[in-house]
Order: sequence, then structure tokens, then C-alpha cells
Amino acid sequence: MRNEEREEPPPHGGAGGDPAVIEAQGLVKEYPYPGGEDGEGGDGVVRALRGVDLLVQAGEWVAIMGPSGCGKSTLLSLLAGIDDPTTGEMVLLGQRLQGLPERARSRLRLREVGFIFQRFHLLSVLTAAENVELPMSEAGVPRAERRARTRELLDYVGLAGRASHRPPQLSGGEQQRVAIARALANRPRLLLADEPTGELDMRTGEEILALFERLNREQQTTLVVVTHDAAVARRARRTVEMRDGRVVRDTVQGDPLTPQPGRPPPPAPPPNSGEGRTKLFNLPPELGGEVASPSEPDGGRSAEPGSRR
Repeated sequence: MRNEEREEPPPHGGAGGDPAVIEAQGLVKEYPYPGGEDGEGGDGVVRALRGVDLLVQAGEWVAIMGPSGCGKSTLLSLLAGIDDPTTGEMVLLGQRLQGLPERARSRLRLREVGFIFQRFHLLSVLTAAENVELPMSEAGVPRAERRARTRELLDYVGLAGRASHRPPQLSGGEQQRVAIARALANRPRLLLADEPTGELDMRTGEEILALFERLNREQQTTLVVVTHDAAVARRARRTVEMRDGRVVRDTVQGDPLTPQPGRPPPPAPPPNSGEGRTKLFNLPPELGGEVASPSEPDGGRSAEPGSRR
């Protein structure tokens, strides 16, 4: 239930006065489901999200955690403008997504949002350089500028000598570095990452996390990362925990944050309830171009990226 009078929380990150990158209020998402959901009275719907409020400021690094089926993937699809909430409001980079035409949404994702996937989603017939160049080509960046930017990005992620290699010729860590370079191609203000270390060994995963830290520190890139790995979440500056379609905890450096607008503080979990234990989720289908809405409440993924400027 939303409060009639509410105190706005202080910014969780970024420079004071900067507009929020993500503003989600009261997000509810329901999917038709014959026979309804257990405990829902058989009303013919699955409630994947049950009133989620989330504010992400510029420059934050946020990890979203929770058990399988808690609504994380559904939430990510709404944050990216891939799907619409049943009720509630979603504002991405100052643009209200409800009612925004799909063409405009696609352009917003292409220029302002970068996507990083667990399984990389590189095109195997293209070289590393060609994969990185693809979003810039879609955005209409001139060829000479694309080539220069691609060289710069591959050097940034430590793959300057692998530009002409195709994905099958690269290790998993190298493929993920190419995927990160591709996500950065159009200089996005927001990076959404789905289990970015899920397919990597521990050492390679640490290298990817170090790269994320560098991006966040040096470029002030806003990161929202979904992961099942507590070690990944510990590297983030803020952790949002979900359960049963709701945000149940929102912490920075171990301290609960001021409640999000319209949401009272979550009750403390009972002892030995297992409430503090989390697994992490996988992002939904999406891309910098046209994207189909997911057909299942917390599943589905897609293949390709998008970014900005």
C-alpha cells in the first residue's frame, strides 16, 4: 500500500541534484495463467511483481539478488523498457516509458543502455572488432569513428591483440571482455549485466569484476548487475534483495537504506528463516534493437546489445 505522505529518500549515489537513471514506482506485473497461481484463488494470473519501488542514481553500482522465480528477470525487462508493467510507472533516464513508441524505446536502449549477458551473445561469424562495431553501425556512427572507437575499447578491456579473432577462437573470459566492449560502444549511461561471471572460472570472474570497478570509478558508469554469486554482490556498492515479487531489503555497505518512496521499511526476517540467503537472477530477453516481450514471468533472454552516443 502506498503512503499518502512520504519522505523522499536521499540520493543513493551520483552527484547531488543529478536526475535519477532509473525511477520505478509501484511496479506490478501480471501474466495470464489458466487456473491461476497457487494461493491466488485461481484468478487466472501469475503476479511476478507486487509493487516494486526502485530508485537508481547516476554513478551507482547496484546488485539485484533473490531466489529463482522472485521476479528479478521480470523487473529487469521493465527497467530496460522491454516490457510494460500492468500498473505502476517506469522512468528511464528521464523518459517515462509507458506510452513511448517502440521505435523510440529501441533508440533509447541503443544509445543510452548497454547490455551484458551471461552467455556473451556474440555473433560467431564476426570478428571481435566487428562485434564491437555493430552497435555503432546501428546508431549511424561514421566508419572511421567506429574503427577508432573499436580499437580504443578493445585496448581498454585488454584485447587489442585479439581484434581479428572470432568468438570460437577466444576463451570465455575473452568473449565476455568483447561483450563488455560491445556494450560500451555507444558510451551508454547505464549498463545492465545478467550473470556476467556465471560462465567464467573464479580468476576470470575476478578480472571481469575488476573491469566493472574500473568502469564505475573512472567513467562513472551506472551499473545494475544480476548475479547468483555473493562475491559479485559484495563488490557492488548497493544490494537490492527480492522475494516473491517484492523488494525486501535495500542496503549500502551493509546498512539498510532509507525506504524507497511509497514503500515502508521491510520487516526484519525471523531468526533462521533463511531470508538473508540469496541466489541471483538472470536477465530477460532484450537488445539495443527491437525486442519481443517475454512470454514467461521470470524467464527468457535474448541476444545482442545496444548502447549510446
